Amino acid sequence: MFEYLAGLCERHGLAWDCATGNGQAAVSLAGHFDEVIATDASSKQIDSAIAHPRVSYRVAPAETSRIASASADLITVGQALHWFDSDKFFAEANRVIVPGGIIAVWCYELCVVSTAVDAVVDELYQGILDGFWSPERALVEEGYLSIAMPGSEVQSPEFDMQLNWRVDDMLGYLRTWSACKRYQSRHAQDPVGIIEATLKAAWGSSKRAVRWPLRIRVCRL
Repeated sequence: MFEYLAGLCERHGLAWDCATGNGQAAVSLAGHFDEVIATDASSKQIDSAIAHPRVSYRVAPAETSRIASASADLITVGQALHWFDSDKFFAEANRVIVPGGIIAVWCYELCVVSTAVDAVVDELYQGILDGFWSPERALVEEGYLSIAMPGSEVQSPEFDMQLNWRVDDMLGYLRTWSACKRYQSRHAQDPVGIIEATLKAAWGSSKRAVRWPLRIRVCRL
């Protein structure tokens, strides 16, 4: 995906990875750009970011990056656009991007493992955690389709992320969900524990491929 996005850019001087988290996307972009500026509103995230000689990390909100005008060839936002004031962010992106530059935003919803495993995860997601997801989650579920993007949209190929996990890896991942934390705070009970035995039975003892389809929107500004 990062190779594809770099291929859309006329130049490869600077990429801005907005809401970088711990810098996973920023480090991948560094393989294709001379410099990457990676920003996040959370100083805690920036403090734990992955070091790379071509990536400079800064604490800054998406809407006021303090990056020089007309300087970035590519702007990326991974799994974070739903938290932004999108109008203000896109205004900032238009300021920072070079003429003809690219902005790419993507998100992912539920992972795909197998029919049996997916049914158990869906029971947690749609059933047990119903009412505990933030309203912004609806934007992720629809793949950001209702957000008015700036510039001229580029039709892009499909991409996904994939890992090989054992069931304990999946259980640990599910417990990071924000809705799980809200549920546990209200009920003093681990919601993942409710489906743990069923998930282990459906999973088995071996490693399984876990795939997250990415929903990506790309525009030339």
